[in-house]
Amino acid sequence: MDRITARLSAVDGLYYPTAFLRSSPDSSPPSPPSRKSALHALLSRDASLFLERYGAALRPDELACFDALRDDYEVGWHLRRLRAAASGEAPAPARVRNRRRAYLYPLVREGDYFSEEAMREREPYLHHEYLGRFQDPVGRAMARPGERWSETLMRRAEEAVIVEKIRGEQIMRGVDPAEWVGGPLERPMQEQEEEEEEEEEGEEEDINMEEIRRATEVVAREDTGGGSNGPIAPSAGAFKQILSTEEMQDQLDQFTSVMHEKFLSGEDSEHMDYPQIDNDEMLDDHWSKEANYDAEDKYFDED
Repeated sequence: MDRITARLSAVDGLYYPTAFLRSSPDSSPPSPPSRKSALHALLSRDASLFLERYGAALRPDELACFDALRDDYEVGWHLRRLRAAASGEAPAPARVRNRRRAYLYPLVREGDYFSEEAMREREPYLHHEYLGRFQDPVGRAMARPGERWSETLMRRAEEAVIVEKIRGEQIMRGVDPAEWVGGPLERPMQEQEEEEEEEEEGEEEDINMEEIRRATEVVAREDTGGGSNGPIAPSAGAFKQILSTEEMQDQLDQFTSVMHEKFLSGEDSEHMDYPQIDNDEMLDDHWSKEANYDAEDKYFDED
């Protein structure tokens, strides 16, 4: 063990606690002998903590020196972890999911990444299916309290991009144009110009046809019992509030749950560094703490 601490004390950039680094009277960096003494003291006091801090810097023959302590749960766990990492072995699927779940908890607690607006930006169409089609789109275009006009214009431009993404997804999925967000696409300009030319050439005929069409609509309304003052159907994409506040909250909860699952399954690679998360051993501490809490609860329950 003395050989291990002597070698590590000469390694540059090795981690040392802040209190130890400040222990020098003249604030100079600790000397190699003092570093060796601190490393030896930690190794003698807590082998598992020594492996947690410095295990990645140990050579295979140096790790073998700790095999005598492998019956200790934490020491054995660190030895298996370090040897698996040295061999290039990928984390087991169950461990990967647990690490992602541990990473998920602070994201949920902080609230930004899984806020409704942030989730809508990442998955516009999915948000529309769960919530957007039941929300009034006019509210998103209105100026907000304390918002500058330039900020309002920028937000409206971003909103137009999101709406276009939703509509593109609806077109690709073959959704009925009457259900398209914002209503059906307008006809191409060339088609409108051609129609205007035809109208100019046969204006009188068009007027007559328009009168016939109106008369036909009146007859149709009378036949269906609507009458001339009957209700007019809402235009395509018009907003209709059909869910209660409680139902909207339930829709939001379902949408959020789906977004959590997408994160856990690795579908947020555009926004998350999954290799870093999946190989972050510190995330395992979350489940170690959970296991300790469960053990304590069980102990007191048995009492």
